[in-house]
Amino acid sequence: MAKRVLILCTGNSCRSQMAEELWNMLGEGAWEAHSAGSKPAGYVHPLAIRAMAELDADLSAHRSKSLDEFADQPFDLVVTVCDNARESCPVFPGASETFHWPFDDPADATGSDDEKMTMFRRVRDEIREKIQGFLAEA
Repeated sequence: MAKRVLILCTGNSCRSQMAEELWNMLGEGAWEAHSAGSKPAGYVHPLAIRAMAELDADLSAHRSKSLDEFADQPFDLVVTVCDNARESCPVFPGASETFHWPFDDPADATGSDDEKMTMFRRVRDEIREKIQGFLAEA
């Protein structure tokens, strides 16, 4: 049975969405990743979709979800990827561990879409490196 991880941020539109997909890809079936937000944005950021498409990962069918959807579900691990989510993160009694891995919010990037993509790619790659490091030690 796969281990389950819940990745939390505020809007569930960028960082946690990319982390969910990366974890499912890198976990190779050993992990089942889900993501949610404390205040869901209601959409997945188009540039997050574009950044993940560069890795042949499709976020176009993903949706922004509330952490309330997962309140009664068991998780082996809960990971917050922003400070706001860390502060508002409810206790998940089934989670054996909780980690806080803060990443910059690429939705805060300014400039043209091409200029913003630089930040989306950087954050995506930072998330991927963090997950790879965790999985290598798990």
